[in-house]
Amino acid sequence: MFCCTRCWKLRRSSGEAGSFYFEENGPEFSKIPWWRVMLERDLSIGDRISALIEAELVEAMQSQDMVFRRTAEAFRKTLRQPRQIKVNFSGGITQLCWSVSRGDGTYRVVYMPRAGYFSLCVESDFGPLDIGVHGPALGCFGSV
Repeated sequence: MFCCTRCWKLRRSSGEAGSFYFEENGPEFSKIPWWRVMLERDLSIGDRISALIEAELVEAMQSQDMVFRRTAEAFRKTLRQPRQIKVNFSGGITQLCWSVSRGDGTYRVVYMPRAGYFSLCVESDFGPLDIGVHGPALGCFGSV
C-alpha cells in the first residue's frame, strides 16, 4: 500500500505502480459492502439511504458486542422513511439533507448527501442544527 496519493502518483508516472496494484488489492471502494447499494440504478435516493442504514444494522446485529447490538435495536425503533429537510449549519448555512430517524425532541439523525455521510442534529426553534457529529448512522445515533 502506498503511504499517500502523491507517492502513488510519482510511482505511477515512473511505471513502478502499474496495474499490479489493482490486481493485488482491487480498488479500495470495492471492499466497502454498501458501495454496491449506491451504484444500483433503479433505487430512489430514499431507498439508497435506507439500504445504507440496513447494511449497517445487519452488520451490527452480527457483532459479538452486546452494547453495539442493543444500540442497533434502539436505532431501528426510531427509524423513519427518509424525507428531505433543511438543516442549519454554523455560519448561517443551510443545506437540504434527509431525515432518517424520528427526533426524540432533542436529537435526530440525518443523511448529508453532499458529504456522503450521516450527521447528528439537535432540534432547535429554526429546525435541525448540525452539531458536528458525523459518520455512520449508527455511530451518530450511539453518541447521544
